[in-house]
This record gives sequence, C-alpha cells and structure tokens, in this order.
Amino acid sequence: MIGWAFAAGYRRFEWKCNALNIASRRAAQRLGLSYEGTFRQAAVVKGRNRDTAWFAAIDGEWPELRAAFEAWLDPANFDAEGRQRQRLSELTRPLLAADDPALER
Repeated sequence: MIGWAFAAGYRRFEWKCNALNIASRRAAQRLGLSYEGTFRQAAVVKGRNRDTAWFAAIDGEWPELRAAFEAWLDPANFDAEGRQRQRLSELTRPLLAADDPALER
C-alpha cells in the first residue's frame, strides 16, 4: 500500500491510531513510519476522549524504505525453516526521522 501511494504521486503516507494501542504504534515504526505527534482529545469514542498518535513517511524517504522492504523480503533473509535472519525493524529503525517516545526500546 505504501508503494502504491508513492507511485500514485502522493507525497505522504500517514498512519493514525488510538494512542493507547501500543501494538499499532509499534507496527507503524516497524514499517518505517516516523512518529509525528499525538493529537490530544482528537475524538470522542464510546463516551471517552481518544488521543490519536500520528506516524508518516514522505516521498523522499520512500526509496530507502523500499530498499529496506526488499532486503527484508529477499529469500536470502530467511533460513531453511522460514525464520527471518534480520527483522524489518532493524532495517527501518535507522530511517526514522523521529521515534515514538511512548515505546520502550
């Protein structure tokens, strides 16, 4: 989806999630999307305030992100049992413009 967005001419790819959803926040960063901030009280869901965490990649970052995805998906990155040798997060972490302070490293 990220590749399609940039190929279609979009300048940004955004990921927004409930700020309490740590799994979603980790997934965003694993995919190489940089933390851009939290919109406090962005919505009311089921009668409660919901903060929204924002992540994004911009078109100038896409070539390096694409290379990271290709390296991760390369058959040489997997052993005979199908286990990855190098994690996607190891390939994308150096590309992040900003880390999510809510996530422990």
